[in-house]
Amino acid sequence: MKKMKMLFVSALMAVMASSCGTTSTVPITGRKQNILVSDEQVLSLSNQEYQKYMQTAKPSTNATNTAMVKRVGQNLANAVVSYLQQNGLGTEVSQYKWEFNLVQDKSVNAFCMPGGKIVVFEGILPVTKDEASLAVVLGHEIAHAVAKHSAERMSNEVRKQYGGQILGAVLQGAGASANLQQIGATVFGIGTTLGGAAYSRSQESEADRMGLIFAAMAGYDPNVAVAFWQRMAQATGSSYSILSDHPSDATRIKNIQGWLPEALKYYRPAPTVTKSTTTKKKTTSTKKTTSTKKK
Repeated sequence: MKKMKMLFVSALMAVMASSCGTTSTVPITGRKQNILVSDEQVLSLSNQEYQKYMQTAKPSTNATNTAMVKRVGQNLANAVVSYLQQNGLGTEVSQYKWEFNLVQDKSVNAFCMPGGKIVVFEGILPVTKDEASLAVVLGHEIAHAVAKHSAERMSNEVRKQYGGQILGAVLQGAGASANLQQIGATVFGIGTTLGGAAYSRSQESEADRMGLIFAAMAGYDPNVAVAFWQRMAQATGSSYSILSDHPSDATRIKNIQGWLPEALKYYRPAPTVTKSTTTKKKTTSTKKTTSTKKK
């Protein structure tokens, strides 16, 4: 009887621990978050939605712009992974398989799925104008993935919809139950024009700050962010789809100006290679012959 009671207490403690989820810390900001779903579940679901999207997406035919997106994206990924590894957080992205795509879509948009799947729409390039501004956009999107904002939102949806039934009805081992798959499809929703999860304003501000720093880490001048968001406001009239829940343009720009000193601490401009022309000077040496007269 005593043994059975001990087993029951152990099982109950395990259930309580699972239902409370895990507490993690967001890199850079240090914010604590409570996550119910596992990395394996989130990555599995996001990959499913990403594959569905890519089956219908049309890759860009512009080789130059496609190469730029891949180059900027990889530079950011390298910088972020390096930073996380140096700070003992390499496991946070150890399962990521980075991909960078430019697709034919006039929407002013871009997104990064959990797992490092980055998609840029051609419609945003006339607004970014340069690689540094594109890095600010991609840094923001990568920040959503690194900060586990999708997992956080999924956890909130699980609590909202299922409450005390989350263990039995939703979270089943390393895989994803039908209920969790439905929640994942709603959270990621990239089959629509949204192009990603609808994050909260606090998450969007967090991604703005982290993205600015990620861009600086990768060697892109974060100072361009202010002018870029001003251009974005003019081009979209605040109707940019993934920014529907973002802070207002004025608030965003004010926040970015406040975060710039922090971001600049991480900024190390990429070395530029310049061609130097060396002129070889011909030197002629005249041998002087000294004649000595014999006396």
